[in-house]
Amino acid sequence: MLKKVAVESAAEAYLELLAARGVEYFFANAGTDFAPIIEAYAKRAAQGQVLPRPLTVPHEITAIGMAHGYAMVTGRPQVVMVHVIVGTANALGGIINAARAHAPILVTAGRTPLTEDKLPGARNRHIHWGQESFDQGAMVREFVKWDYELRMGGQIETVVDRALAIARSEPQGPVYLTLPREILSERLESLEYFDPARLGPPAATVADAAAVERAAEMLATGRNPIAIVKSSGRDPGAVAPLVALAEALAMPVFDQAATHLNFPQDHPLYGGGDPTAYLSDADPIVVVEADAPWFPALRAPRPETTVIQIGHDPLFSRYPIRGFAVDLGLAGAPRLTLAALAAAVQRRGGDATTLEARRRRWEAEHRKLVDADATRAAAVKSDSPIDMAWLSRCIGDAIDDETIVINEYDLDTSQTTQRRPGSYFSQSPASGLGWGLGAALGAKLAAPDKTVVCCVGDGAYIFGTPTAAHWAARAHNLPVLTIVFNNRAWNAVKRSVVSHAPQGWAVRTGSMPMSELDPAPDYEGIARACGNWAERVEEGAKLPDMIRQALRIVREDKRPALLNVICKKPTP
Repeated sequence: MLKKVAVESAAEAYLELLAARGVEYFFANAGTDFAPIIEAYAKRAAQGQVLPRPLTVPHEITAIGMAHGYAMVTGRPQVVMVHVIVGTANALGGIINAARAHAPILVTAGRTPLTEDKLPGARNRHIHWGQESFDQGAMVREFVKWDYELRMGGQIETVVDRALAIARSEPQGPVYLTLPREILSERLESLEYFDPARLGPPAATVADAAAVERAAEMLATGRNPIAIVKSSGRDPGAVAPLVALAEALAMPVFDQAATHLNFPQDHPLYGGGDPTAYLSDADPIVVVEADAPWFPALRAPRPETTVIQIGHDPLFSRYPIRGFAVDLGLAGAPRLTLAALAAAVQRRGGDATTLEARRRRWEAEHRKLVDADATRAAAVKSDSPIDMAWLSRCIGDAIDDETIVINEYDLDTSQTTQRRPGSYFSQSPASGLGWGLGAALGAKLAAPDKTVVCCVGDGAYIFGTPTAAHWAARAHNLPVLTIVFNNRAWNAVKRSVVSHAPQGWAVRTGSMPMSELDPAPDYEGIARACGNWAERVEEGAKLPDMIRQALRIVREDKRPALLNVICKKPTP
């Protein structure tokens, strides 16, 4: 039905339409281009119109991370607005992360005023000449699904609805809209729009039925099927059908570099995070929403191994090069395709003796893995500095099913036992550092009744604009527990050097330039300066109590907290 409301400007019409489309939050780091938006917000606040709620976030990395975190927990896109080209540049790393993680976000940016005089909103500050670019959208075009510049106030419904629909269509991702100040300042008397919207994302699809049947035949007759997954848990509804498929085939599931909770970690068919040792004997292999299921330069399946790939886009067509076999690609929503495939396998049945033997094998492998992980953590629990395996085990012991874990690199998930869909999120495959702190705040905003624990390496913490993040946590009442895995080094850099040249000069001499983060700041001091509770932990024996205390602070006192945990420094 058509709805008509009185407005004074295109900026006010824009906010009205965002609210009507269910956008709850407007994450912003403002600049001179925001003047019409701020004026419209002042009017709406005076009239009791509170949505979308404006949140001041004093750095674009944190703002994008918060929108990303909110979208990944709820599935609903939110709006970020940044300041012209400079704000877009700061936000670009987060936009790349959102693109590769398929997070729906409406990223908006002011555009330097188009005109030098006469029109409302024309240039009146010295920066309005130097901040203009020939093609502002070109900065982000490779990593957004759609970009556009608002041309007139009358376009607002079409532009906003198209932006949100494209962001939500699969594979989901960010879109980018520039908003010239003169257009936002355009005088309007009313806004007429459809409520609900007439433009939305396409319905979820399932892979072709005949192709599903072929995949079921391959799996039912396969000698040793395994599954490798990475991000299918982006849709929590995809977890149960994956479990059903695994159980029907007595097939292990490996979480290779998982970005989500894809399969319950306590399930007896859970194979852990590394399928490498099993690749040479596997056939067929089911790859579910995994962009790099193995590393061909190190280890790959046999050339004759059949590979079935399941995902919204099994070819990962937005990746310039990716040569993994796709003997059969099942495109569509993994939730629907996995359910159809599980049902097809169940209809076919299978040899009971073969299935039982396979099940016993993989259940034994699971028990062996669990015991080895526990032994590894127990062996280092008294070490000082603290071993990351023990720190991860202590976190795993302290959290529950009502906890959301945000992990930017260093939490060792072999030491945790998470089972609830939607309870775990890790960094985007793009791995633009600095995502975790903001994402945790967005997750808490989306799920205020959940405990949110953010695990970050010290390098990721520095990249996450911690002053902005801790300020936002306090200002917007978002009690998140941040745990810094402080090893004073770029461990990923060191591991890369070792794998590149295992007998090389860096390994032999123990010298790795550009990989050290010593001397380390007192990260707890940064958090305290922003009004957060924070402590430093150096002894493994004290770690369980300190984690329990920090959780009490965020759960009962409703105060953001940080633990700076001094971990072992990695060696070549």
